[in-house]
Amino acid sequence: MSKVVTFGEIMLRLAPQGFLRFSQANNFDAIYGGGESNVAVSLANYGVSCDFVTRLPKNDIGECAMMEMRKRGVGVDKIVWGGDRLGIYFLETGAVSRGSKVVYDRAHSAIAEIESGMIDWDAVFEGVEWFHWTGITPAISQGAADVCLEAVKAASAKGITISTDLNYRAKLWNYCSDAHREKVMTEITSYCDIVLGNEEDAEMHFGIKPAGAAVQTAGHDVKAEAFLSVCQQMMEKFPRAKKVITTLRGSISASHNTWAGVLYDGKQMLQTRQYQITDIVDRVGGGDSFMGGLIYGLLKYPENDQNALDFAVAASCLKHTIKGDANLVTVAEVEKLMGGDASGRVAR
Repeated sequence: MSKVVTFGEIMLRLAPQGFLRFSQANNFDAIYGGGESNVAVSLANYGVSCDFVTRLPKNDIGECAMMEMRKRGVGVDKIVWGGDRLGIYFLETGAVSRGSKVVYDRAHSAIAEIESGMIDWDAVFEGVEWFHWTGITPAISQGAADVCLEAVKAASAKGITISTDLNYRAKLWNYCSDAHREKVMTEITSYCDIVLGNEEDAEMHFGIKPAGAAVQTAGHDVKAEAFLSVCQQMMEKFPRAKKVITTLRGSISASHNTWAGVLYDGKQMLQTRQYQITDIVDRVGGGDSFMGGLIYGLLKYPENDQNALDFAVAASCLKHTIKGDANLVTVAEVEKLMGGDASGRVAR
């Protein structure tokens, strides 16, 4: 199967145990993760050769982040070293009607201070067929945005398939104006073949809104048809894009979500079944697990987008049962759920 490269920031995640609030915590669980690193771990679990590219500080914490990728089977030899610190985020896990909270501490991280020319993209992309980035990376700093643009240009020149998860993060885009954000994201996304994003991503990055009624995401009444106009507008804006995909999350509570996905290829819109995810263990990384599953599915089923989409949503459904950022499931486990077995019985 094709070799994949992802590029972005990996962070130290610190979270109070269980459902404790920040003010109740006497200690924090330490986990490493980030949008693009989570995708890389998913792909490695599925047997896909995948390298994760980032910039890490040359200290014990940076080494720990690198070792987390290595132990999951992700290639780390293209990581560059420099800077003084690893980004951190604090997570307070919500329950029932209390939503989760994230506090970022990632200013002046190693990758926030990355500059053009620090990564040899020709070497990184040798033998590679797929490159993935997310909208989180250019939100970190102008330098990170410049390097992300550098990457997609190099990948495009080599004929590499390029995918993105648009991932709008309001708390990160603080180094530039809204107009500059749209310019940055429009230029980088214009190189993409596969685009994943929801209605908020489309509106906040590009001013694209659903035609007619607003998309309803509270409760379980999430209609796939409401996203068709968003997908069509996205393809009009980005003619290189071959597929536009979105996840359909209905938030009944912090502990109970519905979950599905749609894919539009310019001709038809495909839709998955809707899963009921109750008693969520950890929803962080849900979109990343969908993207990892989607990339795997599109590589494994190149002529069957429905299978690829079904694999992606089943994989991300399972991620909600796993503590931490990354989706630590196997192909067999995903295919079991795709086949309709959601019993959760002990495998003996």
